[in-house]
Amino acid sequence: MTTGSSVSPLAAGGPGHDTKVIAVEEAFSVPELIPWPGEARMPAGWGQEWGRRLADITQLRLADMDEHGVDMQVLSLTSPGVEVIKDPAAAVTTARRVNDYLAGVVAAHPTRFAGFAALPLQDPKAAVVELRRAVEQLGLKGVLHNDHVQGHYLDEPQFRPVWAELERLGVTLYLHPALLPADQWRVFQGHPVLSGPSWGWTAQVGAHALRLIYSGVFDEFPGASVTLGHMGELLPFQLARLDSRYQQADPTSRPRQLPSHYLRHNLYATTSGVFSHAALLGAVHAIGADRLLFAVDYPYESTAEAVDFLRTAPFHRTDLERIAHLNATHLLHL
Repeated sequence: MTTGSSVSPLAAGGPGHDTKVIAVEEAFSVPELIPWPGEARMPAGWGQEWGRRLADITQLRLADMDEHGVDMQVLSLTSPGVEVIKDPAAAVTTARRVNDYLAGVVAAHPTRFAGFAALPLQDPKAAVVELRRAVEQLGLKGVLHNDHVQGHYLDEPQFRPVWAELERLGVTLYLHPALLPADQWRVFQGHPVLSGPSWGWTAQVGAHALRLIYSGVFDEFPGASVTLGHMGELLPFQLARLDSRYQQADPTSRPRQLPSHYLRHNLYATTSGVFSHAALLGAVHAIGADRLLFAVDYPYESTAEAVDFLRTAPFHRTDLERIAHLNATHLLHL
């Protein structure tokens, strides 16, 4: 790996257009099962176009992938997802239908798509059953979860059986922001742009990941893994600060290791929506090139911008190939 941005991609042996590219945070929708919020919660004029692209699989999506050199997308149900369904039985039924639909898409295009399951975590026991079915019968490669379940977070005791099954199956849980927050932060009032992807989602999901660390999830299930988008929700840049405050935590309830240990052993980060070489360099220095995966965040981000960012990154080809496809292949058993 290079240590400075002055080294050109060509000099560093950067990837050309022959390098395989797997994008791992790519959204789809099933509007008849979970209606797309559309313009109600989206920037004016954007919701309709995003809705059109989310519901499409074979035309707009594949054309976009082909134009920009993305070999495979790992698909996941877009937020708000099944997490917003209040009735546990309805959540179970909807999750099964979503996962069946996704498995059908993957079966029809096995070299272009893989998938993350949706889980009905409103009913943790049913979620374990559906997780097992999704992985062992449908061939899905993990789970994507949208932050909270009706205000509940995954460090709570009722979710321990889900973590046990994730560890047993050897699949990751992608912890993704929720379109609808668990609560409203006063600091964002009057500035709604701050409560979404520009800052609020990162703060909320990053804090959720830290709850998992401090509640001992990874001490109890050391083989479990969590994947965080948006350059690890910026946690790689907080390692020194997190570690420096570890000693102040209650010794009877803090995790066995420093927070940085779990970020380097149980967490993975993706590049989705953060197409900055400076940020990528910092993340790789903090947690290692084998913990970073490429993602676009289609259709919310530009595939062209994401792929150009990847192909021009100031790394040697070996590290970039890890980020472009090898780490995803290993983590997701592709």
